[in-house]
Amino acid sequence: MDTINLVETFSEFKEFKSIDRETMMRILEDVFHNLLIKRFGEEAKFDIIVNIDKGDLEIWHYREIVEDGELEDENLQIEFSEAIKVEPDFEVGEDFSEQVWLKDFGRREILAIRQNLVSKILEYEKDNVYKKYKEKVGDIVTGEVYQVWKKEILVLDDEGIELILPKSEQIPSDYYRKGDNVRAVVSKVDMRNNSPVIILSRTSPVFLERLFEAEVPEVYDGLITIKKIVRVPGERAKIAVESYDDRIDPVGACVGMKGSRIHGIVRELKNENIDVINFTNNESLYIQRALSPAKITSIKIDDESGRAEVYMKPDQVSLAIGKGGFNIKLAGQLTGYEIDVYRDSDIETEDVDLQEFTDEIDQWIIDELKNIGCDTAKSVLDLEVKDLVSRTDLEEETIQEVVRILRSEFE
Repeated sequence: MDTINLVETFSEFKEFKSIDRETMMRILEDVFHNLLIKRFGEEAKFDIIVNIDKGDLEIWHYREIVEDGELEDENLQIEFSEAIKVEPDFEVGEDFSEQVWLKDFGRREILAIRQNLVSKILEYEKDNVYKKYKEKVGDIVTGEVYQVWKKEILVLDDEGIELILPKSEQIPSDYYRKGDNVRAVVSKVDMRNNSPVIILSRTSPVFLERLFEAEVPEVYDGLITIKKIVRVPGERAKIAVESYDDRIDPVGACVGMKGSRIHGIVRELKNENIDVINFTNNESLYIQRALSPAKITSIKIDDESGRAEVYMKPDQVSLAIGKGGFNIKLAGQLTGYEIDVYRDSDIETEDVDLQEFTDEIDQWIIDELKNIGCDTAKSVLDLEVKDLVSRTDLEEETIQEVVRILRSEFE
């Protein structure tokens, strides 16, 4: 195994890993310098010349020429009589240079050089990947799905760097197969067992913020400021926006003409319902906007307890709560208040149409109740459970759950 073969092998590794010329030379010099110190001692003088383009390497060992009989360390000195055998013009006190060949080293030392080279390259690559992606935290990246596991997905970027998209960071309706492209935001970068671990996220509010920056030029340019984003990934999101330029309608700019700008974001988020609202320091108005599309009649805010009592017409309650309670939950997170929804003071004398309960009761159950003439909540509650069971095709357990839901509306 000679010098040429060793350096060519390293050169191939260098091309595959895209290591720059300066770094390659530094690593080579460092590896050989350590080897030479072990063989000749720390005080020995050397020149290590690396020719990257030709793929070769030269090592020159320098020793001081001393008078015959005064040699103390053959790794640092050479006797005059030995030096003039190579060059008759040498004089005492000059430096004698001699090339060191790899073939003069033992096989074990050559293998150690190879192992050190590989180790240094891997160490450099890991450090390089860590630094690169540490700077990308909060940025969107695109990669190709390489492997799908139960708890996470392995994604490769365009340089073949491995990225991890955990199940917990995926939108519930996300489904990927090998070869699919995936967009996500870099959530965090850690070092585990001296290897970089890059975690992606599609559920982070930052992902939604970056999507708006990509789709809405005014957001990217800073003309529109995103004040806060809250999400239930895949279900609903609320985003508060503000512009210091009175000529710009922040909500209109974010949505786009006929929804042109927001449609792409909605598709990327698997049809997540996105509410864009104008931010305001008027807390009552902010809460009112946050509960959109529901319309309220009055609000009572208690700043000490951080609660807000919102009153509205009965037909607006289900809109305020929203499917699965997501609308009121997100409105609370956006405004920072615990929101309690109440019907207007005259609710006790009013009845509620069964259709208002579609978020909590399946439509086919409501249809069954309507078939026996029960169109409102009170018309159902006026009947005994056993009567409802006998007159419909519903199970007793189902009837009891319906009664519980309807009663809660009047408590």
